[in-house]
Amino acid sequence: MRNRLTLAARSFAAVATTALVLSACGSGDTEVSAGSAEDPIVVGVVGAGDPYWQTFTDLAEAEGIHVELRNFSDYQLPNQGLSDGELDLNQFQHLQFLAGYNVNTGSDLTPIGATAVYPLGLYSTKHDSVEAIPDGGEIAIPNDDTNQARALLVLQEAGLLTLRDGGNSFSTPADIVAEESRVTVTPVDAGQTAIALQDVDASIINNDYVGQANLTAEDAIYSDDPNASAAEPYINVWVSRAEDKDNETFKKLVEIYHSPEVTEGVLEASGGTGVIKDNDPADLERILAEIEENLQDQQG
Repeated sequence: MRNRLTLAARSFAAVATTALVLSACGSGDTEVSAGSAEDPIVVGVVGAGDPYWQTFTDLAEAEGIHVELRNFSDYQLPNQGLSDGELDLNQFQHLQFLAGYNVNTGSDLTPIGATAVYPLGLYSTKHDSVEAIPDGGEIAIPNDDTNQARALLVLQEAGLLTLRDGGNSFSTPADIVAEESRVTVTPVDAGQTAIALQDVDASIINNDYVGQANLTAEDAIYSDDPNASAAEPYINVWVSRAEDKDNETFKKLVEIYHSPEVTEGVLEASGGTGVIKDNDPADLERILAEIEENLQDQQG
């Protein structure tokens, strides 16, 4: 765990280094934020090698905020690191993933800013439109919990099936109302959805596998609407501990992330599939609370 300076020591360091020091107001205490060269803000990320992160840290430093990126390959670790105090922030996950962590660990990590949402596409080598898919057609979808539910919502949005009670981000194939649906679904490993194209009418393919299938986002015959309510659980976010959610320095970092130089890099890294989102923190907390409630209901 990172050593935390006392208020007096932080104040002295701030004067000595002329770093930007702002008072946090999340807990009502007069605690001073990190951000000096000696005590940088540590951010947990996945994919720190993407060029836009260098742009981001350079812009932050120009504003007097020193940032240390800590890269992770295991998605389970950045949230635990934040809960344990080893990180100040993380930025790698969508609200659905965060809700699962909070509910399963009894945590209250909090979204403080949106980054982007990455539309999920329906692809076909046999049909050039959703309308051309025949009644009774077979669709391959990812079988992991998060992407399976989202795939079902995409197919419902496309008018290919109907989910019981409108569905949500925890829906499963058991929630499909067969008599009101045009297609059947076959869950497979996410990495196999592209391979399955030769055997099914269409596949929902995660962005990570689109390029591997020699496809581009433009090849999709349907993608979910990034501004629809069904896409809200999949908004990627900046996350802090609950007591730090009003930290002004952290808010400044979210603002810097939304600068044109950074967002252009984010979109380039996504292959043009990302859609930048700017939901305010209160809206993100609302969405997170709804997802957590749905998950708690599901778990009984």
